[in-house]
Amino acid sequence: METGIVYTTIGGGLNSRGQERSRATVQDYHQKPLPIMRNKTTHRVDIIGLKKVEQRTAVTFNGHEYESMYTIGMEVEKNQLAARSLREYELFCGFERDGSCGYEAVTHILPLLPKGSWRTKVFDMMHKAEKIIDDRWSRSDGRNHSGNFNCGGHITIGVKGMSGAEIRDAIRKHCGIIYSIFRKRLKNTYCQYNNRMQSSYDCLSWHDKYQVALVKGDVLEFRLVSKFESVKQMMRRYELFYEVLNFAITNPNGTHAQLMKVIKPIVLSMYEGNVEKAERVIELSKHFQAFIDSGDVHDDIRQFIR
Repeated sequence: METGIVYTTIGGGLNSRGQERSRATVQDYHQKPLPIMRNKTTHRVDIIGLKKVEQRTAVTFNGHEYESMYTIGMEVEKNQLAARSLREYELFCGFERDGSCGYEAVTHILPLLPKGSWRTKVFDMMHKAEKIIDDRWSRSDGRNHSGNFNCGGHITIGVKGMSGAEIRDAIRKHCGIIYSIFRKRLKNTYCQYNNRMQSSYDCLSWHDKYQVALVKGDVLEFRLVSKFESVKQMMRRYELFYEVLNFAITNPNGTHAQLMKVIKPIVLSMYEGNVEKAERVIELSKHFQAFIDSGDVHDDIRQFIR
């Protein structure tokens, strides 16, 4: 039977272990190898598991190959990398030094997809990179030279045919849940500005980089996301961003309550089945959404707002 796309390492310029040197070693800041697009497949079997509506909204077909409508990239910041874990991974374009935390591993540009065999292959790449992602092996809870905990887990999303600014404007009215989950990062130095995701904002809330969600050409980088501590956590965040983005794009008039019904199982899984914690996050998301929309600061979220 046809197996569909198979994700492999890149190779070329090999070291003694048969891996590309630049992708298997830590590079200087902003010197990692470029990511490659991993959001295309020539195999129909990869999309057969998608619902008919998802085959229309989640992928496009140009007569030769299928391409995901949405993409995602992730940065895994760590204070320490597991001994003997440095090698080329299918998931990562490479490693580099990071000023805020120490090290970071950056993924290739991945397809952001609904549940199906293609998504399963993306999750398989995450499992293969467990020694880098999981805090059991690669630590992300240590302090930097300033004594602060600054490791983050930036997530960058793209939509075919849309600019980063257009993505921000489309998803902005549904980001209350993202703020709620990562609320403790809202005052972090590296992501505290433009905390209402506005297209224009006054100089007091402005910074050209350290924003909650930063427009970068044709993609939008959520700097608000906290550090990655496990593969399971990475998978749940992948699912969350797919549902929020897809809802924003395909249901432009959708309501907050409708979105919460879609993502509640994901939030519940994020909190290990703790219903009380999940419901608290969902309740806070309403207040955070009101803040994004109008600037109103409810007492329940005041401590998190700069």
